[in-house]
Amino acid sequence: MSESTLRIGLVLPDVMGTYGDGGNALVLRQRARMRGLDAEIVELTLDGQLPDSLDVYTLGGAEDFAQRLATRHLSAHPGLQRAAAAGRPVLAICAAIQVLGHWYLTAAGEKVAGVGLLDCTTSPMAERAIGELVTAPLLDGLTAPLTGFENHRGATTLGRDAAPLGTVRHGIGNGTGTPVEGIVQGSVIGTYMHGPLLARNPELADYLLTQATGSPLAPLELPEVEQLRRERLAAAR
Repeated sequence: MSESTLRIGLVLPDVMGTYGDGGNALVLRQRARMRGLDAEIVELTLDGQLPDSLDVYTLGGAEDFAQRLATRHLSAHPGLQRAAAAGRPVLAICAAIQVLGHWYLTAAGEKVAGVGLLDCTTSPMAERAIGELVTAPLLDGLTAPLTGFENHRGATTLGRDAAPLGTVRHGIGNGTGTPVEGIVQGSVIGTYMHGPLLARNPELADYLLTQATGSPLAPLELPEVEQLRRERLAAAR
């Protein structure tokens, strides 16, 4: 952890913040503070550089034009790539997977180069995936089902250097015909789940915090969070 404060990088909220995924940074900050840790959110916008020295990074979803702006900025300022190479945890939501991949095809069939941080490519599906998404996690350290709301038209194919985050129990997921969802590569976790994701999945939030701090965390007993999980899991049945 950087010095004595946990620094959470909210990457490009000015262009990659369409679906409220900035809430993931808020959840990380709050769960850290509830354990007595000093934590702050550092907003990293198009106006500035992207440092590689923060403790954890989050990116959200966006539309096509915003994706292009994000790709251009992350390519010109590769701090996120250096942070990931150093093992700092990165959470990428929905369109952020496409931006961080090798390339993605737009609905018009145009091939757009991505950042190349993730070994994946994305093409449009025939129909949009909208609705509750539930998966069984495949990431070591996670045991509880993951729940979120998917709203995308991207079919994401993983390369050999990447692994899926979970196996789909309900919903579409990566949309390639294989019932898997998300991507894990090194310290980067990607998923199509909105929600915000970490509000629905405290185990994953604490996994990221553990990776960021390098220390085990004391458990939190939050009945309202468990109630939210029960409601969302029931909605997917």
